[in-house]
Amino acid sequence: MKEVRIHGRGGQGSVTAAELLAHALFGEGKWAQSFAFFGAERRGAPVEAFLRIADKPNPIRSRVYHPDYVVVFDFKLLKIVAVADGLKENGIVIVNTAKGPEAVSIDEHRVATIDATGIALELGLLVAGLPVVNTAMIGAFARATGEVKLESVKEAICKHWPGSVGEKNAEAATRAYASLKVG
Repeated sequence: MKEVRIHGRGGQGSVTAAELLAHALFGEGKWAQSFAFFGAERRGAPVEAFLRIADKPNPIRSRVYHPDYVVVFDFKLLKIVAVADGLKENGIVIVNTAKGPEAVSIDEHRVATIDATGIALELGLLVAGLPVVNTAMIGAFARATGEVKLESVKEAICKHWPGSVGEKNAEAATRAYASLKVG
């Protein structure tokens, strides 16, 4: 079993990202569960979403305390949240930033970076004027981890948002997959 912890802010789509990844993984015949943890539901507040990936049904229903992968939707969270707490040895941290992996130091863990905000802005993926980075981040996750195929991610996105909205979000995942920088 592999475990994923996603750190984001309310309104960035971290809960939806975990759900989309679960659907993509399920489409590949894997077992996946996604769920979220957050306090006050308000835009901008720190949010955690979780994902478990397995080859068979999984009875565990607790938060993820020792993830294999950590996904960080907002670079500024690195200063206020200990995102690498419990990260397994050889774990990967995927961070939304325009900086390269060498500029992001996280407790000697392997870091991958993607400018998901830039991709969202280029494609006009905005809600209330703010960039929504979730689909770019799951494209980056697919590339960094190899746990799910990009095509499965795009299919899950297009099922969730049919038509042009889905196509635009699938393009965000594709661009992130292609431009991920791994340290």
